[in-house]
Amino acid sequence: MGELWILSLVFFQIGLFSIGGGYAIIPLIQELVVEKYAWVSQRIFTDIIAISQMTPGPLAVNASTFVGFQIAGIPGAITATFGCVISGVGISILLYRFFQRHDKSPYVVEALNGLRSASVGLMISAAATILLLTFLGTSAISLDADVDWIAIAVFAGSLFVLRKWKMNPILLMVLTGILGGITQINSYW
Repeated sequence: MGELWILSLVFFQIGLFSIGGGYAIIPLIQELVVEKYAWVSQRIFTDIIAISQMTPGPLAVNASTFVGFQIAGIPGAITATFGCVISGVGISILLYRFFQRHDKSPYVVEALNGLRSASVGLMISAAATILLLTFLGTSAISLDADVDWIAIAVFAGSLFVLRKWKMNPILLMVLTGILGGITQINSYW
């Protein structure tokens, strides 16, 4: 029961600070889930983020569901998801009422511009972390890291296909998933 309570509070905090969308919150989720509580490893966290991006719904909510399930099964998934969602619902109601009253204020407009700028920085940080984990297997830049050339080739090819032919992203994810499965099978032989 204590673990569910902590899970709920951690994801309530994550939901509370999910300003700027899913990518902006990845560093906070990583800090709490991987570093502070050590519920999952860095590698599992990267997998959870990748799956959370591919499944419908907000990234923070999907990640809370997956982490909660890893920790305490279905009760953990429900508890973590509820903790993440309830704070966002409360904030949304409060912000809606606030902006109805102060929608013409230049101070409010400038505060929102500042939040947008901070969100972009957080998203870039999250993207860099995911790329480093995918390409080097670590979230820190290191000269002795093992470079995953297959991951780099799949990334570059996917980026090229998306930009050149505007392929459907879902189809591209399925194809790269199949390619990843084939490379894993070949590595076992």
